[in-house]
Amino acid sequence: MPPQHGAWAFLALPLVLGALVSPGSWTTLLLAWAAFTLYPASYFALSLGRARRGARFRRPLTIWMLAAVVPSAVLLAARPWLVWVGLGYAVLFAVNLAFARRNRERDLGNDAVLVAQAVALVPLTWLLASSGAGAWAPPVASVPDRVWLLTVDGALVLVGSTLHVKSLLRERRNPAYAVASRGFAAASLVLALGLAAAWGLPEGVGLVVPFMVLTARAFKRDWSRWRPAQVGLVELACFVLVAAGAAVAVVA
Repeated sequence: MPPQHGAWAFLALPLVLGALVSPGSWTTLLLAWAAFTLYPASYFALSLGRARRGARFRRPLTIWMLAAVVPSAVLLAARPWLVWVGLGYAVLFAVNLAFARRNRERDLGNDAVLVAQAVALVPLTWLLASSGAGAWAPPVASVPDRVWLLTVDGALVLVGSTLHVKSLLRERRNPAYAVASRGFAAASLVLALGLAAAWGLPEGVGLVVPFMVLTARAFKRDWSRWRPAQVGLVELACFVLVAAGAAVAVVA
């Protein structure tokens, strides 16, 4: 299993957000299956690509690739336009690989690519559930506004989480990351007010409340006694709160 446990939550949140604003469809379950098998496959592919002795990565890569074959093949057969999505992800994966080969996969630029790969699952969930077979996906103009609002919502959460965790762990001795984390959290709260207004009030308030908690979490000063696992659990709880807030906004 990949050691980056937080990556699973980075996949789960966009999938949940996408499911909340998409018609019920079997494609959503298959997309989740594909995402949760292709992520570890990509992790071991990147590890193999940068390792001098990569033999130990070949077996897990093979296992996860085989696990991804069924959902990927079924989705591609039912929605042939996914080949274009696959090409887009291949380009982004090439960027990940370039960072990995230089041992810079922790750079913010690579993090931004990973966030883009994750949040793209929100509109992709809707497109899969709302379209039929064909060489082309539905036009972007047909995607409901609320799908894009939750896409932005998810992007703000994932970027903010990336900055916050870096400021506490890998970059804890770099005060610039703490400043960036707090500044982005405050800006995200303001943007969340805009998302709520665009969604419609009062139900849009469900999108704002989680960002109040995220901002408070970012401005907490003393994390010195918190172990990485505890920090991760806090982030997981925040992700659950974001999903719950979106659910409230959808059903209210």
